[in-house]
Amino acid sequence: MFPSILIVDDEPSILKALSGLLADEGFEVMTASTGYEGLKIIDREYPDLVLLDIWMPGIDGIETLKQIKKGNPYLQVIIITGHGNIETAVKATKLGAYDLIEKPLSIDKVIVAINNALNFRRLEEENRYLRKKTIEKHAINGISAATIELKKKIGAVAPTDATILITGENGTGKELVARTIFQLSTRVEEPFITVDCAAISEELMESELFGHEKGAFPGALNKKRGEFEIANNGTVFLDNIGDMSLKTQAKILRFLQEKNFQRTGGRRILNVDVRVIAATNKPLEKEIVKGTFREDLYYRLNVVPVEVPPLRSRKEDIPILIDMFLSECAKQNKSEKKILSQEALQLLERHSWPGNVRELKNLMQQLDILIEKTTIDIDDIPENYRTGVEEKHKAGVNEFFLFDRLKDAQRAFEKEFIKRKLSENESNISKTAKAIDVGRSYLHKKLKYF
Repeated sequence: MFPSILIVDDEPSILKALSGLLADEGFEVMTASTGYEGLKIIDREYPDLVLLDIWMPGIDGIETLKQIKKGNPYLQVIIITGHGNIETAVKATKLGAYDLIEKPLSIDKVIVAINNALNFRRLEEENRYLRKKTIEKHAINGISAATIELKKKIGAVAPTDATILITGENGTGKELVARTIFQLSTRVEEPFITVDCAAISEELMESELFGHEKGAFPGALNKKRGEFEIANNGTVFLDNIGDMSLKTQAKILRFLQEKNFQRTGGRRILNVDVRVIAATNKPLEKEIVKGTFREDLYYRLNVVPVEVPPLRSRKEDIPILIDMFLSECAKQNKSEKKILSQEALQLLERHSWPGNVRELKNLMQQLDILIEKTTIDIDDIPENYRTGVEEKHKAGVNEFFLFDRLKDAQRAFEKEFIKRKLSENESNISKTAKAIDVGRSYLHKKLKYF
């Protein structure tokens, strides 16, 4: 199918010459001698591109351009004029014209401008499609009251430039919320940079965020731009900010107040426009009392608080999430999509989900790999998810009172506590040690005796 072009010009000779030449180039051509007639054709035929004369009787080219962009913002328009000047070009460009060509027209210039405009339109369409797919990918799925409330809050805060603090347990989807906010923001065309505050040491964090000059410290062989500088006009997501050192917190506070910074070892003050979204699984109010988090930084970050609910408080969403995860598994593995029996689904709806959505996703991936049949039944669900798990847990708690010595009860509780925390953190030793505030070596030592 050939691209369609509408030529709007009040000179019959221009219409005849241009339409003939463009038809010979393989374009489908339509013509109009007034702006009003051109607008009617656009509403009826939806052309791919418009060649529009500026000087016409009745509605002139500028007014016609305004009307075109009002109803068809993505339609590319090339202005043609025999009275071209800088003022006209600037005005037309501000109104959304792709290009401006002066008469007498060179057919080569016209063809080049048309092809460039059509290629630009294709890129715009691809970007809109990809953005739509990205938004779908990062969508918050569910129908529960808690999820609907979360979606409403995201929709309200996303278009603003407000600093946001996202809170919630491990595995609830805090990064997903941050990315959704970004995708719905006015900064979506700019960078989105994630910094995991728990994964970067205090010594490297300042350089990571603010950059450094060559020779600023031993090993600084080259100048480095920090994440805030790279993300100018975009968004920086500070994940696990509750794990950030007090020294770096002071630097972040100053940056949020001043909107500028200096690279390590540098003197020049750099001004940037960056939106900050932070997230934590720690209760920062308690961290403030403990002296591990600055109160003034907390209030700077907590301009708009967004709490992500745990899965146990949005159980109506579990069937939707299961269906989505199994669909993803089928697509990824190029296999037939599996389903859960009603009994298996009801079983999982009763589970407490300490690992939240991440735990549910991991379980679905596990079942998709290990279960060969299409329908996953209750007997296929791992033992710790089976009926009676909660009762077993309660019985386990009561068993601590059967010990005569406090030391034995403490040892039994410690074993059960560590096993449960390991499960919540997907058996990751480093994450579990950090979560329960012990060293990795201590945790390794304990596991040897369990």
